[in-house]
Amino acid sequence: MGAAAAADGVMPLSEQAMLHVRHGGEGDGGPGGVDLLTTADGTTTGGTVTGYAHLEWEEPGVASAELVVDPAHRRRGIGRALLTGLAEQAGDGSLRVWAHGDLPAAAELARAAGLSRVRALFQLSRPLPDPLPEPSLPAGVTVRTFQPGRDEESWLRLNALAFAHHPEQGAWTRIDLDRREQEDWFDPEGFFLAERAGRLVGFHWTKVHDSETGEVYVVGVDPAEQGSGLGRALTLTGLRYLRDDRELAEVMLYVDETNRAAVRMYERLGFTLAATDVMYGLARD
Repeated sequence: MGAAAAADGVMPLSEQAMLHVRHGGEGDGGPGGVDLLTTADGTTTGGTVTGYAHLEWEEPGVASAELVVDPAHRRRGIGRALLTGLAEQAGDGSLRVWAHGDLPAAAELARAAGLSRVRALFQLSRPLPDPLPEPSLPAGVTVRTFQPGRDEESWLRLNALAFAHHPEQGAWTRIDLDRREQEDWFDPEGFFLAERAGRLVGFHWTKVHDSETGEVYVVGVDPAEQGSGLGRALTLTGLRYLRDDRELAEVMLYVDETNRAAVRMYERLGFTLAATDVMYGLARD
């Protein structure tokens, strides 16, 4: 993973895939995840790993995958072999493969395999020292921070409601949440919950990457609160925390290119495009 990240300037696998590598398949959803490996000596139990792919079922009939090839072993057919193996695992379903960073080599591999671009995820960023408006919460809404051991189930219910049409985020389970609470970067002081009359209606979960960079990790709002300005207020609350409390210099986030309302809001808050992740798709009849 490290060699690929150094060569490409981008992590080759998502956080979800990396958590799978570290913890195993429990909590991957659907009928379980599938891992494929290639090695220098052609075995599955030994030798130097030259390629890795991971597949998960987003929903019945739809498989999402990621893959990485060691830079020292590229242009030897390993990527194409992994794609063939992923297509076999997808069977009669629809296979979708993420390419992080929208790199030319990934686009070339996708074209050769007959895959086409079906989705893109924008990475936006902004300097934190730039001026930030004051958050303005809707009437009757208060904000507090996440309390581990108390808020997990209510947060999961709201997350599923807020992301009902988002296959990756909306399907999170308690295992997915627990794994992240165990990560070194987890900080409940940067996990903001909005309540109305004691009921959770929104959240902004921030993440600190290093001494310079933070992330708008997830912002979610109850559909009944959409249009109230709560999402913007929660975003600003988290940005001010990353700037004033954590004293970071930059913040980034991911947003689907089709979520034009969110993209426009972030652009109005000073975010600009930094990178793009692309999903390529191949429908199997």
